[in-house]
Amino acid sequence: MVAQDQQVQDESRSANAVERFLRLIRFSHTVFALPFALGALVVAANGRPSARVLTLVLVCMVCARTSAMLFNRWVDWSLDQRNPRTASRHLLLSKSAMLLSLIVSSAAFVIAAAAINRLTFLLSPIALLIIFLYSLTKRFTSATHFFLGAALAISPIGAWIAQTGNVALAPFVLAAGIVCWVAGFDLIYATQDFDFDKQEGLHSLVVRLGIQNSLRLAQLLHLFLLVALIVFGFVAQLGPIYFGAMVLVAAALFFEHRSARSLDVVGINRAFFQSNAFVSAVFLIAVCLDRLI
Repeated sequence: MVAQDQQVQDESRSANAVERFLRLIRFSHTVFALPFALGALVVAANGRPSARVLTLVLVCMVCARTSAMLFNRWVDWSLDQRNPRTASRHLLLSKSAMLLSLIVSSAAFVIAAAAINRLTFLLSPIALLIIFLYSLTKRFTSATHFFLGAALAISPIGAWIAQTGNVALAPFVLAAGIVCWVAGFDLIYATQDFDFDKQEGLHSLVVRLGIQNSLRLAQLLHLFLLVALIVFGFVAQLGPIYFGAMVLVAAALFFEHRSARSLDVVGINRAFFQSNAFVSAVFLIAVCLDRLI
């Protein structure tokens, strides 16, 4: 009986550890970039990627994002503790455990990339450098939102290379749209840190432009996203189902900016997660339906 109770306690602690780890890396936000990578994969495979490539791309995506988030938490350890919004992050995992997890996830990414093809393996260290660079940019430039966009934008390019073994125009058009999309919604999210960034003297575009001008720039960037998605449709030779879905994307972006205008935490978080998850999901569904029907 005692042994059984101990087992239950151990399982409970293990589950709590997993939950804390997933909260630390914001695993739920994987839904942002993953659909764009899968959409590019579906287009490159003309509708039906092999199970092997699909699985390896999924592994690469999860490992790359996990590595990026762990690196971000590791290098911002002391900074996050001073920010009221992020002060509790260091309680989720020790710094040494974070570094070990970072090494493991980065190695897993490179191994999975090597299992796809030679080009993905050769490019994997470069991909890691790009996604790690974002976490350092706030220390020397106010364009950090665009570096975050670039970190996510490499996902459709990588997925395309995984399927075809070479590069093409279509994933780069999509990547350009993702840069604008991510920079736009990250600007909205960054308005929450206006006072802290100003106090810490960080290179913040929101502080530099002001909150209202930052929100206007976010609107412009999301307009560029919509244009890029439409251009991608033409370059990738997608059909009416895909282009019809762009109306839903435009509606979600409109809702996002309308919610963000309130500048309250609830509205910003709703705009950040719900609207952007919807945008990426609609993109993937539209691509799949267009290629498979």
